[in-house]
Amino acid sequence: MDELPAEVTLDILHRIPRTVDKNSVSLTCKRLHELDNEQRKAIRVGCGMDPANKALISLCNRFRNLEKVEISYSGWMSKLGKQVDDQGLYNLSVSCPLLTDLTLSYCTFITDAGLGHLATCSRLSALKLIFTPRISGFGILSVVVGCKNLSLLHLIRCLNIASMEWLEYLGKLEKLEDLCIKNCRAIGEGDLIKLGNTWRKLRRLQFEVDANYRYMKVYDRLAVDQWQRQSTPCENMQELKLVNGIISPGRGLACVLGKCENLEKIHLDMCVGVRDLDIIGLARNSSNLRSISLRVPSDFSLPLLMNNPIRLTDECLKALAQNCAQLESVRLSFSDGEFPTFSSFTLQGILTLVQKCPLRKLSLDHVYSFNDAGMEALCSAEYLEILELSRCQEITDEGLQLVEQIPQLSVLKINKCLGITDDGLKPLVGSHKLEALVVDDCPQMSERGVQGAANSVSFKQDLSWMY
Repeated sequence: MDELPAEVTLDILHRIPRTVDKNSVSLTCKRLHELDNEQRKAIRVGCGMDPANKALISLCNRFRNLEKVEISYSGWMSKLGKQVDDQGLYNLSVSCPLLTDLTLSYCTFITDAGLGHLATCSRLSALKLIFTPRISGFGILSVVVGCKNLSLLHLIRCLNIASMEWLEYLGKLEKLEDLCIKNCRAIGEGDLIKLGNTWRKLRRLQFEVDANYRYMKVYDRLAVDQWQRQSTPCENMQELKLVNGIISPGRGLACVLGKCENLEKIHLDMCVGVRDLDIIGLARNSSNLRSISLRVPSDFSLPLLMNNPIRLTDECLKALAQNCAQLESVRLSFSDGEFPTFSSFTLQGILTLVQKCPLRKLSLDHVYSFNDAGMEALCSAEYLEILELSRCQEITDEGLQLVEQIPQLSVLKINKCLGITDDGLKPLVGSHKLEALVVDDCPQMSERGVQGAANSVSFKQDLSWMY
């Protein structure tokens, strides 16, 4: 090994993707060990470090060129030893001068003081905090003030972040490109107005409200006025995901939907108040849209939020079909408890998308209007590669047998469908048409009946959902 050219030795290391294998190879000879130490740019540590702070220093001293560090204590118990604490973060900030990407997951001993040490990491551009309950808004503020190159910030289940000065500061810096706020109870849609001109820079926004605390954040009059005056375009936004949000006319994120000129992917999950008008405006201004996922709430009896409940209809689907010529992935879903008569998307509306857009993936969940006639129409979907059908109870064996005629279909997933049996898959057995078939929790289908219907078959049956 000592006589191999350096480029060959490095190529060997680069071809080993798993960390455990890299560790094993680096122990085979001194040269590989030294090169691995120099080339290792990322590590993921957690429960195995004991004592944690000293072990982290040792790793940082060994891998001098670390750029990405993830510290995860998911599943941690006290018998596994102490976690990395504030002192550990200080050691990290001193020992990793090249640190650009840091993830702290379930680090329950780290406080604002520890997070403040990261302010000296001038290269830090990405920070992810996942369930760090002792961190408050003041800790986040200390990081964004010190790390002026921060372009990615993910806050997931950070329950004590209440003050929003850090949002205002990020708005002034205009550097943030990727923001994820998920299940942070004290942060509401109205607070995002504080991002100001940073809306122009954002490429990806994920905002998810804890469903149990959906209505805690109430707009005040000032916030409403600010949103209505919000004129900053979202010209760089490429991906937008909103979960359990409240979207009301002239308020909050409703003001954003029509300003994303270059949006490629949107996911609206259980967002109360989304109107046809919102999706139509989005479609007209986002001709680059490639993926859309709509999960519609079934409970529209929300008098405090909406005086006139409005449901999404075929009109928004037609607008998408007419304006989004690059649309490749569509997911339409209704939440649990939706009744067949309440389904707002008709078969004709869905088929308009299929006929006018080059769909490669179609996912339907609880869409009772989709039946055997819809399956027949899919036979002319020349680009469709992936079809997912969940709780589509109007599809029978006759409709499922038409899968064989969908030209490019290679992946089929069926979940909780009551009307289909093993007979529906018989034309596929031995045909080698499908690369993958997944059948989950369909009461009239058997493991024996799905065998041979695809090159790769997965079968699971748990019928507890029916009772």
